[in-house]
Amino acid sequence: MKKDKYNVAVLGASGLVGREMIEILQERNFPVNKLFLLASEHSAGEIIQFQGKDYEIEPASEDYFKLNKIDIVLSSPGASASSKYSPIAAKEGAVVIDNTSFFRMDKDVPLIVPEVNPEDIQYFSKKNIIANPNCSTIQMLVPLKPIHDKYKIKRIVVSTFQSTSGAGKKAIDELFYETLDIINSKGNAVPDKFPVQIAFNCIPQIDVFSEDGYTKEEIKMAKETHKILHDENIGVCATAVRVPVMFCHGESINIETEKDFDIKDIKILLSNTKGVKVIDNIFSDDADERYPYQTMVSGSDDVYVGRIRKDLSIKNGINLWVVADNVRKGAALNAVQIAEILINNYI
Repeated sequence: MKKDKYNVAVLGASGLVGREMIEILQERNFPVNKLFLLASEHSAGEIIQFQGKDYEIEPASEDYFKLNKIDIVLSSPGASASSKYSPIAAKEGAVVIDNTSFFRMDKDVPLIVPEVNPEDIQYFSKKNIIANPNCSTIQMLVPLKPIHDKYKIKRIVVSTFQSTSGAGKKAIDELFYETLDIINSKGNAVPDKFPVQIAFNCIPQIDVFSEDGYTKEEIKMAKETHKILHDENIGVCATAVRVPVMFCHGESINIETEKDFDIKDIKILLSNTKGVKVIDNIFSDDADERYPYQTMVSGSDDVYVGRIRKDLSIKNGINLWVVADNVRKGAALNAVQIAEILINNYI
């Protein structure tokens, strides 16, 4: 029998994504019966408001999921903590929607973007775990899926312009304080979260390098694209760059399709795609109508697309500029959308 309300736990509740998950549960009136907020011992005791009530963050433990009847876990505590607690929660009957990288390539765990492959949610019961893709993969595939369905994408070349929030609150703080130090002529701050200074700089490295010269972030985008679209034959080449922006990621995407297209039809197709907002009038006198940019889209649910143009160097090439809120659509919102489909169709 379908429930009217669900017991929901947020694991990693004190982090950027965890807090955003709580906000979105409230905004979208998710049918929460009891809310459990969990984090490390360090964050235990912090108070977060939800629906006008104060909730205290509790320390996560193995016994917690055994002692409390939880239906859904929204998990974003980091890969190590998720690898420990998610299987325990799943064994105790909860469905875990995990935002970390740990389960994404597990063949028995569906990797979901609700606008792209919602039908794959049906396979959640293999392990009672569903994975959120990387934030950069999510915002790339939302606009590419309808193009792939109609014109068949052969190849993707993407360069990301990723904000510091993708590395957490300490990374945002590092950008802020480095900027202050430089402006106030105090010299460059010593990098901590990043390998070099991020203020007034771009860093062509996100995560560690592999032997072939690509970073783990770049490799994730390729592997996740293949899994989500169920197509190993799509060529994916990514370059991931950290930029001195606090929130929202940008991506320059070049694709090649098998079938011919009219660029006007591509614009119409994307304009009619759920979860996509097209801003593409480069000749407008209003700057906000020309193209999307990071400060424009912060706090938005949609993936914004602009600079839609034919690649003149190949027969069936398209260039796109794609921007989205990485903490929201790239993480927290995507997880809550999965939970909504889950309770409406599967549990």
